[in-house]
Amino acid sequence: MKKFAIILGILLGGAAVLAAALAGGLYYWASLDLPDFKRITDYNPPLVTTVHARDGRVLGYFYKEKRFLVPLAELPPHVWRVFLAAEDSAFFQHEGVDLAAILRATMRNLQAGHVVQGGSTITQQVIKSLLLTPEQSYKRKIREAILAYRLERYLTKEEILTIYLNQIFFGARAYGIEAAARTYFGVHAKDLTLAQAAMLAGLPKAPSRFNPYRNEERARERQIWILGRMHELGWADDEQYQAALAEEPVYSSMEDPSWTLGAYYLEEVRRSLIETYGEDQVYNSGMHVYTAVDLDHQRAAEAALRQGLRDSARRRGWDGPSQNLPQRDWEEVLARTPYDPGALAPGDWVEALVTAVGRDAAEVRFGPLRGVIGVKDMSWARTPDVSRAPEEVPPVADCAAVVRPGDVVWASVKAVPAEVAKAVQAAAAAQAAGSPGDGGAPAGTPTPLPDAVWPLALERQPEVQGALVSLEPGSGEVRALVGGYAFESSQFNRATQARRQPGSAFKPIVYSAALDSGMTPSTVLLDAPIVYTDSETDRVWKPENFEGVFYGPTLLRTALCKSRNLVTIRVAQRIGIRKIIERARALGLEAEFPEDLSVSLGSVPVSPLNLARAYTAFARGGSWIDPRFILRVESAWGEELFRSEPRIEEAISPQTAYIITTLMKEVVRDGTGWRARKLGRPVAGKTGTSNDEQDAWFVGFTPDLLTVVWVGFDQLAPMGKYETGARAASPIWVDYRMAVEAGYPERDFPLPQGVVMARIDPASGLLASPYAEKTFFLPFKDGTQPTETAQDGDDFGAPGPSATTRGEDLLKQ
Repeated sequence: MKKFAIILGILLGGAAVLAAALAGGLYYWASLDLPDFKRITDYNPPLVTTVHARDGRVLGYFYKEKRFLVPLAELPPHVWRVFLAAEDSAFFQHEGVDLAAILRATMRNLQAGHVVQGGSTITQQVIKSLLLTPEQSYKRKIREAILAYRLERYLTKEEILTIYLNQIFFGARAYGIEAAARTYFGVHAKDLTLAQAAMLAGLPKAPSRFNPYRNEERARERQIWILGRMHELGWADDEQYQAALAEEPVYSSMEDPSWTLGAYYLEEVRRSLIETYGEDQVYNSGMHVYTAVDLDHQRAAEAALRQGLRDSARRRGWDGPSQNLPQRDWEEVLARTPYDPGALAPGDWVEALVTAVGRDAAEVRFGPLRGVIGVKDMSWARTPDVSRAPEEVPPVADCAAVVRPGDVVWASVKAVPAEVAKAVQAAAAAQAAGSPGDGGAPAGTPTPLPDAVWPLALERQPEVQGALVSLEPGSGEVRALVGGYAFESSQFNRATQARRQPGSAFKPIVYSAALDSGMTPSTVLLDAPIVYTDSETDRVWKPENFEGVFYGPTLLRTALCKSRNLVTIRVAQRIGIRKIIERARALGLEAEFPEDLSVSLGSVPVSPLNLARAYTAFARGGSWIDPRFILRVESAWGEELFRSEPRIEEAISPQTAYIITTLMKEVVRDGTGWRARKLGRPVAGKTGTSNDEQDAWFVGFTPDLLTVVWVGFDQLAPMGKYETGARAASPIWVDYRMAVEAGYPERDFPLPQGVVMARIDPASGLLASPYAEKTFFLPFKDGTQPTETAQDGDDFGAPGPSATTRGEDLLKQ
């Protein structure tokens, strides 16, 4: 018996040794080439980069995986406990591997004959997600367990749970609890209710199967099971449990503002970030980017530019319908445009089908609705002719000359029919009361309303493009930027990428150089024909004023105010074109300037953003400032990566800046910038128009805000007669500024030391006589103001001041 016991002991001992050896060998085999689990400690998943507006609102997102990092400390306990209840209730007790859970799962799977339950802990799931492949094999499961055990000795439970909640996939392109909360319930993860959190906790097991958007019943069943586990584990009391069961789920996705409002601004930020950090970091690192954009400014800027371009397109006439359909196709096409009458408002555009045409009106249909376009609302639809302005052509008097049945056209809603407006109000009241009522409908469905005829106006989509840049000259912060009519149809950013001739918008730069070369606002020059021959090319150039008229002796003040080309050429001849080029470069203009007199008339192309930078020198009192889009960049963990500091360059004296600014106030008060007077406060501005009306500009500023507007075709082409800076660009500027001006105090530009004011006689440029009826009150650098007084009746034909005072050009002609 004793011998048997010894043999049995030997056998058992051998078996134990063999089992240990097998276990050790299995461990060694599974441990071969294990990945370094310590990589997880530097958790750096693909995260969404968030771009913020100046007030913290979101301008847009950049990402490849939609994941937002959220620390565990920011989540209420019930949000993370539901995941433990669903996946690993013993998470805080085990050491990475839950043997009891594995045995339970094994027994259930054997009983079911297939896999119905897993035994992986949350730690194992983190290992599988971040370090191992998803293959189903015993070796992978053993490796997973080994790494989980090691990880638990390197990270805290809270750190592992944080990684898990931010890593898991919830379906619908949502990675991590924060993205899931936004995608399924339209809230932040910290604001999830117990019922909502339980619904989300059911998704990681099978995101498609338990997606409530696709299979709400199955998702609800799993939610109820998880809530039961919360109650069973004592993590939800009776009241919380019952309230969660009774809560009716309301699914909604948090709006993604990307590439809607401020799309061109967002694209400029994206390009800048990629240039600095690279594409991988921009799309994966979860940075927080804080920009200078003001979304109220941006909205006003986009609306103003769109309306201005539409107005410009209408002034060119009618370019025809988008298509003409045979009558057999009408109903099929109308069925594809189900306009909801309850959602339409005045100004909204609809795509309408012309069904009948008379002399005084055209009948149209859009979706299920009927409308009418009167002849007055298509009177602008003349045959295009760039050689004639709209006011030179009689208005269209017959609708049949513009459209015919079957035409598909754009039209805008002039007003909501009274019976429709009344029914909309009744439907809204019924919905608010919780009952569809008369004419009511469930939320999200089109509103059934009485048949009515909608008054419409004919519209056309513009081909002409434009740009707007608006910045605060004190800080350089760009408050709004629009690079075209519609970002979805063209991503080319004309505000930053297009280079166009500024025309007369370049003249303040010319005249600033003139002031520093001895001229004053009262210097007199001759406005008369010039013929210039280029000695190198033998090219003969005969510049003219826009009006085609010569005005004779003209004050420097009036030449800028009225944008006289010939006087500007004489200024360039007198001071030398090289000084003008040096001044342009000193003001930060980035262009190749040939030593040619045409440069003085704005022949060298520049971008709207670059021109805005140059003009800041006038608004700032002599120094220009770089426009700033990005103010600060932080990592996903809150570490500051970048902070913008203003870049300022001294360019001209405060006295020169003030005098040019004052002369540009005269442009608004008495010249081509007259529309800007609508602001009712001190405004300096300058229009610009290139040859054949190919480019139209308006640059205007107050002490607190500077805005540049450009309008033109992408491919150089005339916009039409009188499509100047005053007509095509300045109305856009005014519409935008009227919408935002209340945000700034009304104040004038401060008078610097070394500047004196004098009342000038407009005919002679001398001091005005006390009895003069018309005078100009102009600034001068101290010591350069006239000292002689004009006599009553003094004119350029009478004996008077020397050539120095009256202008050398007068004596040379």
